[in-house]
Amino acid sequence: MQLFLNATSPFARVARVAALHHGLADQLTWVWSDPWNQDPALLAAHPQLRIPVLVTAEGHAISESLLIAQYLDHIGNGPALVPADHSAAVLARASVAYGLMESAFNVVIARKYEGAAVADASVLGQRRLAALDRALTLLENAPPALQEHLTLDVLCTAVALDYVRFRLPQLLPAQRYPQLHAWLAQALQQPHLHATRFEG
Repeated sequence: MQLFLNATSPFARVARVAALHHGLADQLTWVWSDPWNQDPALLAAHPQLRIPVLVTAEGHAISESLLIAQYLDHIGNGPALVPADHSAAVLARASVAYGLMESAFNVVIARKYEGAAVADASVLGQRRLAALDRALTLLENAPPALQEHLTLDVLCTAVALDYVRFRLPQLLPAQRYPQLHAWLAQALQQPHLHATRFEG
């Protein structure tokens, strides 16, 4: 199997941690890719030209990290990221974190190509920032419980928060979000989250 990813994509990190969690590293070829440079190998694998993309042993190309995580839950070893006995609760919390991840990523990309002043002042920019703020506020008041085994809500929340801290630290001040900073420090002690932390 192949997993197309890069080191600074939060979505790729979710897929990568899911693969490590399920003990699949030895069955995967990590294909480091830059979708913004029209990577021909990535484009040949999937028409959306986005990462992550998992190419299965049968040659099926699965894009989107949550779909990849779902597939890896079926074929991997160890506890499921979405436990069957409380899947709705895990998925509901994961959806908040994933929305935060998307909002933060889109803020970063818009600022990169449009400039921060223009990007943030637009209707879409204001909508992104408001969504990001709402998600952070909700998570500050009710972060997912850290369990013995990693679950998808914890994975997505940790990656989303770490990405905001990495790319948009001014939007995650410790004085406003003390519980999230404490929660993230504890969550990042999980070996696979620690091993894939953002750098640069």
